[in-house]
Amino acid sequence: MMKHVAKAAKSSFIIGFFATPAFSFLSVTSPSFSQKPPTHIAASNTPIMTTTTSSWDDLVKQMDATPVGKALTNELEVRKTGKGSPHVHNTLRKFDSDEDPQVILYRDHAGWCPYCQKLMLLVEEKQVPVQISLVNMRSYGDKPTSFLQKVPGGLLPAMEVNGKIITESQVIMELLDQWFPPEEGYRPMMPSTEEGMARYKRLARLERDLFSWWCTLVFRPEGPALSGGSNPFAGLLGGATNNKKNGMSSSMQGFLDCLRIVDQELSSTKGPWFFDEHDYPTMIDFVFVSHVERMLASCAYWKGLNLRNPKWGLDGLNAWIDAFEKREHYLAFKSDYYTHVMDIPPQYGPGYDGGFEEDRKQFSRDILGRGPSGRLPLPHDDSLQPLYKGPPLPLCVLQSVGIEAGPDGSLESADPALMKRACRMMAAWKLAGNGGKVTVFAARGGPKGAKNPRKTFGAPLADPYAASDDSIVPYVDAALRVVCQVLAAVDEEMPASHWKDLLQKAIPTQQTEGVVSSLAYLRDRVGVPRDLPLASARYLRAYLNWAIDELSSN
Repeated sequence: MMKHVAKAAKSSFIIGFFATPAFSFLSVTSPSFSQKPPTHIAASNTPIMTTTTSSWDDLVKQMDATPVGKALTNELEVRKTGKGSPHVHNTLRKFDSDEDPQVILYRDHAGWCPYCQKLMLLVEEKQVPVQISLVNMRSYGDKPTSFLQKVPGGLLPAMEVNGKIITESQVIMELLDQWFPPEEGYRPMMPSTEEGMARYKRLARLERDLFSWWCTLVFRPEGPALSGGSNPFAGLLGGATNNKKNGMSSSMQGFLDCLRIVDQELSSTKGPWFFDEHDYPTMIDFVFVSHVERMLASCAYWKGLNLRNPKWGLDGLNAWIDAFEKREHYLAFKSDYYTHVMDIPPQYGPGYDGGFEEDRKQFSRDILGRGPSGRLPLPHDDSLQPLYKGPPLPLCVLQSVGIEAGPDGSLESADPALMKRACRMMAAWKLAGNGGKVTVFAARGGPKGAKNPRKTFGAPLADPYAASDDSIVPYVDAALRVVCQVLAAVDEEMPASHWKDLLQKAIPTQQTEGVVSSLAYLRDRVGVPRDLPLASARYLRAYLNWAIDELSSN
């Protein structure tokens, strides 16, 4: 490998085609592992009990003593060495190598850039040793000066080898495949025959066709004659024509027709992948998957189109998605529908409502957590986003509570009670370890919290320079410590009445409104995969909603 990288670096160049701006639910200074609350927050040293709010230090000790906490803490230390499991926050991947990687990859810190995602999936599948530098996307924060000096356009992803910079995800992926060849023990990612290469190029063009149809469907308005939209000039804008088939706009029909061609290509192979040559995903699978993931979310939210519903007959596509979801490294970089419908507009432009109106309204409510999907008791699975086709949590967490996958890699038959315990404990562990910083962040949503009008970014929820409401911080802190305790009370199906009493006693009536707005501010900015996997994030959001509802009823 060394000679391949060195040779390439001598003739290296700067390539730049496109950037992928996004936004952040949390800020540039988002919570990181910190086990001490800010000094201005009063913290009790009283042991955890249901009659008092525990300090963050006490909660950290409690969480670290649990099987889930021990597993996560141990895995964190292993990951720091470049070994261990895939994770969105990893900055070093050595796999089986003992050498320091020569390749430095620059990617977004939240895991929301589709081009960074497909690159990281290739790195994990091929097990390429790399250093990783996490950089903001321009829609949710400033990029470091040191990065802009190397990549003046700020393009992500980028690769640095021996001081030379290369951008554009496809170029980087193909170079990594060349530099880390099968002769040195690395998995090949491209077809080995001329016939295979011809099919690869045809599939790559098909992916661009599918992307184009998706943009036409989602990012252009549909006229009222086709889908009940409100823009009388929509047909002039190109999102729909006067043609109509099966009650669909021409843009939806065109998108589905193109998607069925993709489905036919997948169904033509013996396994779930685009090529049978190997029993693992290869380059063309990664080229497709990051945008297909975003299509699933956006079509449900803006068009009422659930592409995973068997009625659409996309069996090959769904088997392919299921196969990806059985791979731990895909989970590590997979977002949920809520995250996607928030991070898509800053990257591609606003999505337009249309399609199947009643389904759209229901799906939108579910995705935004405005119905049962966002409140206790949560259903075991998610009707739109199946959670258990593969591991919904890091393997170390599942193993710590005795959960094992079935013969097919699915977790659908796992004990729901054990799964809930694992999901809640992971959320509680993460909240406890970041408690003080999360508190100050959430307090931006208080009555005196404010954005900096002179420093704003393209994403509506991104406000890295916002000021916290210092007057509300101690009360937000108390509320979050109660939420953490309730999350960790895993033997309770629903929060017992004493938790409500504890919460309301901790928050003076005159501070209730500010605490409620702060908790809502935090809830709306819980991002997947950056903060937690969906299976765990949905519990954090739901318990924040529980606290909001209980305080609002007081």
